[in-house]
Amino acid sequence: MYRRFRGRSLAALLVACTAGASAAAAGPALGVYAATESAAIDTTAATPDDAAADDARTDNTAAGDAAGNSTATADPEQEVTLRICNWEEYIDEGDWGEDEVIDLPEGDIFGENSLIEDFETWYEETYGVKVNVEYSTFGTNEDLYNMLTLGDTYDLVCPSEYMFMKLISEGEVVPLSDHFFDKSDEYNYYVKGVSPYLENIFESHTIDGEPWSRYAAGYMWGVTGIVYNPELMTREEASTWAVLTNPDFNKRVTIKDSVRECYFAAIGALEHDKLTSDAFLQDAAYKEKLEEVFNDTSPEMIARVQDWLQQMKDNVYSFEVDSGKSDMVTGKVAANYQWSGDAVYTMDQADEDDFRLDFAISEEGANIYFDGWVMLKRGINGDAAKQQAAEAFLNFISRPDNAIRNMYYIGYTSFISGGEDPRILDYLDWNYGAEEDEEDTVDYDVAYFFTGDETGSDPDYVLRAPAEQTMRQLGAQYPSTEDIRRTSIMQYFTPEENTAINNMWVNVRCYNIMHLPWWGWCLVAAGVAGVIWLIAGRIRYVRRHRED
Repeated sequence: MYRRFRGRSLAALLVACTAGASAAAAGPALGVYAATESAAIDTTAATPDDAAADDARTDNTAAGDAAGNSTATADPEQEVTLRICNWEEYIDEGDWGEDEVIDLPEGDIFGENSLIEDFETWYEETYGVKVNVEYSTFGTNEDLYNMLTLGDTYDLVCPSEYMFMKLISEGEVVPLSDHFFDKSDEYNYYVKGVSPYLENIFESHTIDGEPWSRYAAGYMWGVTGIVYNPELMTREEASTWAVLTNPDFNKRVTIKDSVRECYFAAIGALEHDKLTSDAFLQDAAYKEKLEEVFNDTSPEMIARVQDWLQQMKDNVYSFEVDSGKSDMVTGKVAANYQWSGDAVYTMDQADEDDFRLDFAISEEGANIYFDGWVMLKRGINGDAAKQQAAEAFLNFISRPDNAIRNMYYIGYTSFISGGEDPRILDYLDWNYGAEEDEEDTVDYDVAYFFTGDETGSDPDYVLRAPAEQTMRQLGAQYPSTEDIRRTSIMQYFTPEENTAINNMWVNVRCYNIMHLPWWGWCLVAAGVAGVIWLIAGRIRYVRRHRED
């Protein structure tokens, strides 16, 4: 077994994290909060009214239909500019070393050039039209939204599921054309290779009555969990969201500086008994009810979450954006709340230092997250040639060899299972398959990802893997059937919910009455007494003048 993926070096990561830690250490809590991805307060500022959004969606649907068969009418004299905005370091940039060839039975895979360059070449060779890609990046979903609000124009963007849900609901997204879903087109790699399991999620979840799949093409996916040091923490301790408030690990655990991630973890901990009860787990509507629990935004739940998060704040080492990975590798903390893709990166870095870290998915439930591509109305603007190029890009990066290049380079898990193309499964075996002479191995079932069946098993999709990998990189990238059943989507917040939850988050990050010293309480009491005295005096004054 040979495994490695490309990404930032640990040295570069430490530099970035040191800068982040310096910023976090300076100034009041409010300044730290305002600089993080959790500061989503402004994201509702440009929300159109429902009627305008409905009109925009109608216009977008017409534009998408008009571009449906644009491949047949491409003008060879035309030159297309495609503006793409993606997460930082979230696509294969090429320049692989000679020792980085991925040797699969179907042939070798190697990233000499960036996928952007390769797409430009492939598109001109395939369609006879020159395309120039203007590629830029963003740091957080909120950064992207604010960039769009301020007038930046892109044709394709790749936000997380809650943000593309928001953009769709606001009428900012052009639907994918009918031709994009035509499996008879040899170049429609996405529809022929998307994981049936993930495709079902995108088709069964809707915005204003339309499935996500009408607007969004999945790119990467994963789950949230806990990266932990097995020498300092047991797997049982790491497999619950209560680890974040466990006093045995006071100041030894870090949490994401993200209101959504913290809100999800808090609900998991607060509803532990319910979520782990036999009656709940065996309910025929378990998945639907699980999603209801983790998307409870009632005033009562928000208040409970605030109380729990204030307790958690006292226990964790820090709220972090990117430093959690290096803190785990250097041994500064015992556990870190992490996205599975970053968890894989963290464990890989530790392996290079002969330092083992594991990954656990909480028994109460975990968040399953997605990053997906959507075409923006302001960018596409009814241009059939531009939409054709945008959809061709989605197909190009969904071709199994290119999906593998991306997974190798960035460490996250692609939406693509490959369909009839065996290379994704071969790559899984290339990464995690056990050596013939290994003794401590298990049969690891990943059929759900390749077939869409969460309950059955298919011997064609059972991987013989080292037993330890079920608790490490393999279990993070492709959770077990048991773990994947306990995952839930977190919906986007409505403007009203967003306001209430952000107010709660400000209270957690910036104020905590439990930290008020005795003299602070005395000042508060004196202030209240003073206000009462002034009011009483004013009342007496008014009464005397009325009597006079």
